[in-house]
Amino acid sequence: MPVRRWKAPALALLACLLLAAPLRADAQTVLIRAGHLIDPAGERVLTDQQILVRDGEIIEVGREVQAEGVEEEVDLTGAWVMPGLIDAHVHLTANLEYRRADLHRMYVNESDALRALRGARNAELLLRGGFTTVKEIGNDGDYATADVIEAIRRGWVRGPTIVYAGKIIAPTGGQIGGVSPRNEGFWRYEYHDADTHDEIRKAIRRNIYHGATAIKLFAGDHPEPVDYYYTEDDIAFAVEEARRSNLSVTVHTSGGPAARNVIRGGAAAIEHGFDLDDALLREMADRGTFLVGTDFHFDNWYAYGMDSTAAQGMYRRVVDRLRRAHALGVPLAFGSDIIIDLPGMNRVESGLRILETWKDAGIPPMDALRALTDRAAALMHLESQRGRVAPGHRADLVALPKNPLDDLGHLREIYWVMKDGVVARDDVP
Repeated sequence: MPVRRWKAPALALLACLLLAAPLRADAQTVLIRAGHLIDPAGERVLTDQQILVRDGEIIEVGREVQAEGVEEEVDLTGAWVMPGLIDAHVHLTANLEYRRADLHRMYVNESDALRALRGARNAELLLRGGFTTVKEIGNDGDYATADVIEAIRRGWVRGPTIVYAGKIIAPTGGQIGGVSPRNEGFWRYEYHDADTHDEIRKAIRRNIYHGATAIKLFAGDHPEPVDYYYTEDDIAFAVEEARRSNLSVTVHTSGGPAARNVIRGGAAAIEHGFDLDDALLREMADRGTFLVGTDFHFDNWYAYGMDSTAAQGMYRRVVDRLRRAHALGVPLAFGSDIIIDLPGMNRVESGLRILETWKDAGIPPMDALRALTDRAAALMHLESQRGRVAPGHRADLVALPKNPLDDLGHLREIYWVMKDGVVARDDVP
């Protein structure tokens, strides 16, 4: 990873505001006694299990383990234990007012320092809520999330493992419409204009230079009347360029020819995909293209300023698309995409509202848990490290008092979190 130079305002503000934050504890040898262990990857639930953790890694799992040199025991015999949750689509540093989705205002009024501070706060909330790994998907100003990642690495703040996409790469204009010629380029605060292969290559390399560990493109959803998007060859070129650095490419698109180019170009995932028809979904299933559906509940759509009729219509579309994607065998990874918190809820609680969408789409709870754990890890190429409670994997674990297979809503009740073998939350009764 390249050396990051901290922007002085962000460094000063983080140091002052978060001086009292606990430093990262050293990992040790811990024995966890789990009354119920949910293994989404194996689609099973085990009882009376012991999990031996040493130096942040799971060493052994079973009814009786060789527990030598144990320094601490954790009694979770009355709990349901499972892998830490994974969110494949977050915007840590962004937040808009309820029912006022005005990105322009955020660009003008908020500094990168403020956005980094918000990102640190949301990272802590996500970790405490059980999300031990996330993918930061863009819209973070001038690489503000890179500073959040560095602050977590230094132990100044606590947060999940962050896979980071850097700035979004798009044909001219990004997702921003209605900008006058006088103010052209306004969107480059969060986007790279890249219309040729050379520009795509340069944008990917600039993102990597600033700490990106994944690449995100934007294709096919420009505000009207623009109707240009990346070709299949463009997508394939980006995929190959990213592959040189062992990075994968994910693409924001809704459907139609733009989505077909994304699938055939070899991208790892489609973000959103609200208008994917059955033919495209079948092709995704055949090619192993993930869908990170960002499946907003009605409440989330309404929060963005839609009236009740429009929000309900959009919700029905999302439920239908999610149901069809699951039925056709498309690999699913959970993504929240929250940048507007619901009234009285924080970022985690607002994101978990999406699980109601999965319930209404008829997704079996175990499949939903897989999308929140091992399948999301596979999308991020972390399947050998995270997303499972298995020897050789990092000790990312959560515990809750009730079985989430009975009701996914119980995930809101997580009260114990371990990240890389260090307890990040301990509210066990």
